[in-house]
Amino acid sequence: MPLRLAVLAWRVERTASVEAFAARLDHWLGRARRADAELVLLPEYAAVEVGAAVAAGRGAAAEVAEAVARAEAIEAAMESAAARHGLWLAGGSLPVREGERIVNRATLFAPDRRRAVQRKRTMTRFEAERWAVAGAEGPCAIATPWGRLGIAICYDCEFPPIVRAMVEADAWLVLVPACTDTQAGATRVTVSARARAIENQVFVAVAPTVGAAPWCESLDRNHGRAGIYGPADRGFPSDGVIAEGAPDTPGLVFADLDPAALSRVRCEGAVRNHADWPRGELRAVVIEPA
Repeated sequence: MPLRLAVLAWRVERTASVEAFAARLDHWLGRARRADAELVLLPEYAAVEVGAAVAAGRGAAAEVAEAVARAEAIEAAMESAAARHGLWLAGGSLPVREGERIVNRATLFAPDRRRAVQRKRTMTRFEAERWAVAGAEGPCAIATPWGRLGIAICYDCEFPPIVRAMVEADAWLVLVPACTDTQAGATRVTVSARARAIENQVFVAVAPTVGAAPWCESLDRNHGRAGIYGPADRGFPSDGVIAEGAPDTPGLVFADLDPAALSRVRCEGAVRNHADWPRGELRAVVIEPA
């Protein structure tokens, strides 16, 4: 069944409360719904802007701690927004305390308030060394009305076995919420997303944080572009770009995605990357929103 997907490049702003964040989110989801989107992807760590505003210059560690303290309320706001607009919402990711550790957690919210969770597996240096965020369990393939999808949070997209495990569990779309503070980081995420789409013959979508926020130490610089990518083969654009926004520019990017087109290219394409890719040792767990 085809899916109309929207990916959002989110400008980091001084957002003083969960309620203010929810109002910004409501604006964007309203625009997506009016454009007939059925699923919306947000970036990694977008809601950390709330913690930064509350921390008021006390540094990155305090900003993250304030975001962690409000994670439950932020996720509740996302759940309510998805239900109100009748959308599936991939709510980017949040730093969340689970037991004795902080993890980077992405939650998929269904319109009926069910949830499914994917935690980030591989930490970047700043996450591990400055934020004390811990890597978590392996990949999942999440059941939806359109079939299974995966979520590879930012850096995880740069590792082929992680995405391949999702695809081997029948994910046909991989969502990549991203947050990078350099042009080089944005390049790594975009190029990796396009490579994962080609080598697996799937769709891969990227939603980044964008914009300068000098008042926010944890998200002071944000580079990237919203994009939706597919196989560069028969029936698809020759460069594999399905839809793409301008670099470092906030806003929504839309695409109508049909898993049947992937089935065709896997059979009739000039190459058969999906079939020829060696089966990996990493396995994804199939989960249902609950």
